[in-house]
Amino acid sequence: MNAVYVRQAFRSSTASLSSRTIGRSSRDALASYGRRIVGTRQYSDDKAPAAAEADAEKEVESDRTEVTPETELLKTIKAKEAETTDLKSRLQYLQADFLNLQRNAAREKEQQRDFAITRFAGDLLETVDVLALALKSVPDDVLAQADSPSSASSDPSSPNSKSIQTYLKELHQGVDMTHRLLLSTLFKYHVKPFDPTGDQFDPNQHEAMYQAPIPGKEPGTILECQKTGYMIKDRLLRAAQVGVVQDTS
Repeated sequence: MNAVYVRQAFRSSTASLSSRTIGRSSRDALASYGRRIVGTRQYSDDKAPAAAEADAEKEVESDRTEVTPETELLKTIKAKEAETTDLKSRLQYLQADFLNLQRNAAREKEQQRDFAITRFAGDLLETVDVLALALKSVPDDVLAQADSPSSASSDPSSPNSKSIQTYLKELHQGVDMTHRLLLSTLFKYHVKPFDPTGDQFDPNQHEAMYQAPIPGKEPGTILECQKTGYMIKDRLLRAAQVGVVQDTS
């Protein structure tokens, strides 16, 4: 009987021990499962924003790399606008250069027309000088005598009824008219004489032939013009040959 009681007690203790072990195992399993679930949730919650950002970046990159017909058309339009601006700028520069070339060509043509007779006019000036000297060689008093009644010939019927003074005066008048006509012809081609007597000496327009101390005259001024100077438009054709007052200090 004691043996039977011992067996029953052993069985009951074993059953209670097994139930406790099973309960503990169940609790441990549930706790472990709960921790796994929590960890999984925390992990998923932490990774969700990063994954969303990565997806957004991928979408942006895909949008950037995505080429549409509208994008290609806009790029083409911008390139054509830049090309048009460049061509317009070049055209404006070329137009300005062409206008400058036209102006320079017109100016050169005008100068060639105006100064084409420079050499010829310079050669004619010697003739003008000779005529001027011929006019100066006849004194005014001799010309005045030709106008007096006593200078006429005593025999009116004579073929040489004119006196020498009369012939001389007529010759003087002819030379004077030739001199004036030649000067007026040169004037048509913008050739003009100038007499710098009394002006300040300018080496660019005057040629000093001599210097002389003159009391009461400012040194460096021109006291006499031996040969008249000439200008063709604004260019010097021949310098005037002058005498200059000398500085005595």
